Amino acid sequence: MSTVRADAFGTGTLSRAAALIHTLVTVEALLLLTAAPGLAGLFLLEPAPANLPLAALCLLPLGPAASATLHALHHRSRDLTDLHPARAFLRGWRLGAVPVLKLWAPLLAWLTVIAFTLTHFSATGLPGWWAALLALIGTGSLLWGAHALVLTTLFTFRTRDTARLAAYFLLRHPRATLGALSLLILTAVGTALLTEALPVLLAAPLLLSLLHSSRPVIAETQEDFTA
Repeated sequence: MSTVRADAFGTGTLSRAAALIHTLVTVEALLLLTAAPGLAGLFLLEPAPANLPLAALCLLPLGPAASATLHALHHRSRDLTDLHPARAFLRGWRLGAVPVLKLWAPLLAWLTVIAFTLTHFSATGLPGWWAALLALIGTGSLLWGAHALVLTTLFTFRTRDTARLAAYFLLRHPRATLGALSLLILTAVGTALLTEALPVLLAAPLLLSLLHSSRPVIAETQEDFTA
């Protein structure tokens, strides 16, 4: 009987819950640490349209940090006796920093152009429906970025192939895209009602939710696009 209990230790419901909490807390702390230089600069900036390019620069470290968090969450153990979230995070950051930045930096630049245009829309002389179209394009870009982040983190493709796959999955798996959209809306509402720091403070559980909603994307990529 003692042997059975020893084998079962670390695999029960409470142990799995404790393992998840430990992993979330650890990777959240590491995300904040690795993205700290940019986040510090971001919170010091005045919320003015002229500072949008600087804000984009401050957000650059967040891409690799988010990718490392996804990597650690994807490879997390559910056994309380076999937890190495910090090791998985650092490995994910080392492997994914450069590939993620190749997509993250252009996405930030594109979103900065859209945001700058919208904040100066009255000076463009364009009809009002253009503003709605730009907002829709910006939202679609964020959803594409969510798929691209998952694909870049979990698979090794060329940058342009990852970009094409992310665009393909936007409509191929609408539930996954809607899942990412719901997280985006939840984050925006929480930020507006509570604090601008909310997306960063809840980054680990938000990314875990993104990972769960992206399971169809991950499964099809493994089955059809990897050897």
